[in-house]
Amino acid sequence: MVLIKMKILVIGGAGYIGSHTVKELVKEHNVIVYDNLETGHEELVDKKAIFVKGDLADKDKLNSVFKDNKIDVVMHFANHALVAESVENPSKYFENNVFNGINLLDVMVKSNVNKIIFSSSCAVYGIPKEIPIIEGHTLNPINPYGESKMMFERILRYYDVAHGIKSISLRYFNVAGASLDCTIGEKHDIETHLIPIILDAALGKKEYMEILGDNYGTYDGTCIRDFVHVVDVANAHLAALGYLVKNMQTKSYNIGTGQGYSVKEIIELCKQITGREIKTLIKEKRKGDPPVLVANSDRFNEEIGWNAKFSITDMIQHAWNWHQKNN
Repeated sequence: MVLIKMKILVIGGAGYIGSHTVKELVKEHNVIVYDNLETGHEELVDKKAIFVKGDLADKDKLNSVFKDNKIDVVMHFANHALVAESVENPSKYFENNVFNGINLLDVMVKSNVNKIIFSSSCAVYGIPKEIPIIEGHTLNPINPYGESKMMFERILRYYDVAHGIKSISLRYFNVAGASLDCTIGEKHDIETHLIPIILDAALGKKEYMEILGDNYGTYDGTCIRDFVHVVDVANAHLAALGYLVKNMQTKSYNIGTGQGYSVKEIIELCKQITGREIKTLIKEKRKGDPPVLVANSDRFNEEIGWNAKFSITDMIQHAWNWHQKNN
């Protein structure tokens, strides 16, 4: 489906996934990025996009952005996303991920903007009872981060009933990689994602790569995760945009590859790709980590026509390219 050129407001567009999505969106649309830069980086925002520094808590500034621009669609990435921090400081997560999200929806209602794509998470499922996980799986988050994502998905459905706001929530699994031209990549002040942590060890920034538990009930004792390339995730947003504009239906979808890799397998692949020795140290399990998280993304593939194009080796290679250039 060929879309007419639209004006898209990307909340949190200076973050990892948001900046990659903006990089794809500006090829076809006018894009405004709204980000408070608490965890995002302005230098990652494509120069073709307009950047506005602002917080979702600031309803006056949000109102002015909507008033000054005829926004067609909102993409919302501006969520806090550290599981351990959410357990220690749940109020921070509910305030930003839920209450501030409601601020955004209320401004959308006031401004007659009725389309939003939301960055959700597989954390809404908690510890899965069945693998691969389908969208109909029970939602049972086990931490405030996952709870905040589930709550906002449900709030979106109520805003559909009350105000006609249509939404697509994309439940990502483990996002990895970097842009193919190496201009943007994963840049977190506090890094919690597996592949960049391993690559930091390969670069000598860490003495050891810590494996959090090797006695799970999996084939090698370590957690198994479904990794999906950040460019594939960005393109999933473009595909969802086309579907939402055409069909105007509120939906939730998984975004993954359907293929799981263990922590030890990812470490071995990183060794092969980097050509570096990576020392490991076994530590205690992290509380609440499910042994296996693998997506069934068939519904998104069938209804919207998206398929992941990049392999796990692509993800690691592209991430390694970025890490070498930016460390």
